Amino acid sequence: MSAARPLNTLRTFAVIAALPLLLTACGYGAESTDDGEQAEVAADAKKLSADEVKIGYFPNLTHATALVGVQEGLLQKELGGTRIKSSTFNAGPSEIEALNSGSIDIGWIGPSPAINGYTKAAGKNLRIISGSASGGVKLVVNPEKIKSLKDVKGKRIATPQLGNTQDVALLNWISEQGWKVDAESGKGDVSVVRTDNKITPDAYKSGSIDGAWVPEPTASKLVAEGGKVLLDEGDLWPDKKFVITNIIVSQSFLKEHPDVVEAVLRGSVKTNEWINANPDKAKASANKALEELSGKALPAEVLDPAWKSVTFLDDPLAATLDTEAEHAVKAGLLEQPDLKGIYDLAPLNKVLRAEGKDEVDDAGLGVK
Repeated sequence: MSAARPLNTLRTFAVIAALPLLLTACGYGAESTDDGEQAEVAADAKKLSADEVKIGYFPNLTHATALVGVQEGLLQKELGGTRIKSSTFNAGPSEIEALNSGSIDIGWIGPSPAINGYTKAAGKNLRIISGSASGGVKLVVNPEKIKSLKDVKGKRIATPQLGNTQDVALLNWISEQGWKVDAESGKGDVSVVRTDNKITPDAYKSGSIDGAWVPEPTASKLVAEGGKVLLDEGDLWPDKKFVITNIIVSQSFLKEHPDVVEAVLRGSVKTNEWINANPDKAKASANKALEELSGKALPAEVLDPAWKSVTFLDDPLAATLDTEAEHAVKAGLLEQPDLKGIYDLAPLNKVLRAEGKDEVDDAGLGVK
């Protein structure tokens, strides 16, 4: 198998943060927030092979496995005396940089930065070791200006950032309609307006955009402002499932501390099980974590529909990640990557077997 071909400078930085549901004052490209918090553990709790594990995630609902797992102590319980130290991020590139530098060991992240990070490092820095969430992406429009899908032509549609997961999805959908758009500039039959999610609702209210292809909770914020959901991206995928959040680990940490990685995965699996068994409690827990991280909780009219549109699962939906990479290549934002080896699902499948759950598949993109 040949090595991944390098991206040019512009495209390298274009294919970036997935799912940047910004709930803080920070925007894209913001540095991480080192929470400096370590979970409390019992004095007599037995440590694993590492004193601590440094985890990273975004302060948004599609990372609720991490939010709830930390908030409820479900991750720490599986780690025993090995403490969790958490950091939060507002952009995928900064989380990948943190993983590469050793500032974090394990992270929750979207597909585009995982693909780009793996490609840039020629497959030597990270592995995807689990799924976490699916769904939660919608095309929301001004119903006075756009009444049907064909009306999108000629309109101004926002995406979070050039080359991010939702931007690629919109460009691919536009292409499938037979319309033309220059991916770099966003100009064409549809004007693709790259806009930070934190200001997208204001852009919508001012009329500077006619709609947006965005993740939750931004989509529900637009609906609260009078927008209409014209398309749920899940409807474009088989079984209405597509990866929106993965769990990644540095290859060196996986090699040196497999017991810690397995404990985190066990905690993630048990957290997802708890979330799905207790949706109302889990929703409240995630919102409490968001409030602590950002200083402001989501109102019910935004939180409730946003939460319902996200599915929490352990399956990384590997085939959909491969398809998302193909969409980025088709859009001209990514050179053909070699993703063989991006997955190592052996630790997850070991956990799933022990829990009496079905194993998951790497779609032929796993380590040999």
